[in-house]
Amino acid sequence: MALLAEHSVTASPDRRFVEVYDTDAYLGDSAAMAAAEVQVVAGNGYHLYLVSLQPRIHVQVTVRIWDTPPKPPADAEGHTPVSIESETGTLVVNQLTMGPAGEITLPRPGVYEGYAWWTGREAASTYYDETLTSITDDWTLEQIRHAWSQCPAEERYVLDLAFTRESEPDDEDD
Repeated sequence: MALLAEHSVTASPDRRFVEVYDTDAYLGDSAAMAAAEVQVVAGNGYHLYLVSLQPRIHVQVTVRIWDTPPKPPADAEGHTPVSIESETGTLVVNQLTMGPAGEITLPRPGVYEGYAWWTGREAASTYYDETLTSITDDWTLEQIRHAWSQCPAEERYVLDLAFTRESEPDDEDD
C-alpha cells in the first residue's frame, strides 16, 4: 500500500463539530450529524461529520489518500469505515458557523472509501473540563485563549481513503 497524498488542516470544533465535504455539497444532513454524535464520525456519502467532546480546542484533520487504505492503527481511540464522494476533487474542512478551515485537493474526483480514526479526543476533553474549572471571573479572553492553546494532547482525526470509482454523472432531467 502506497501513500499517494496527505493534507492536514487545523480546525476549531464549532459546537463540537467539524465537517468535511465536496466543494459542491452545500446542504448539511441532520441525520448524519446525529449519527456522528453516537459514532464520532458519520456521513451521508457527500458529508462527513467529526464530533469532538469539547468545543474550543483546535483539532487536526488529516486526509491521506492511499492506493489501498491501511487498517487503523492499534493505538487509535476509535475508528469507523467511511465513504465520501467528491465530484469536484476538492474537499472542504468546515467549522460550521465559523466557515472553512481549509481545502484539500484530491488526486482526482470520485468516490473514496476507507477508515476514519482518531486520537487525543478523550485527553483534550479532560483538559478542556479541567481548564473550565480553573477559569475565574478575572480571566481575560486572551488568558482563556492561551489556556486552550496549551492543551498537552493533540486531538486528531485521520481519514485514510482510497479512490474506488468515478462519480455517477448527474441526470440533468431530475
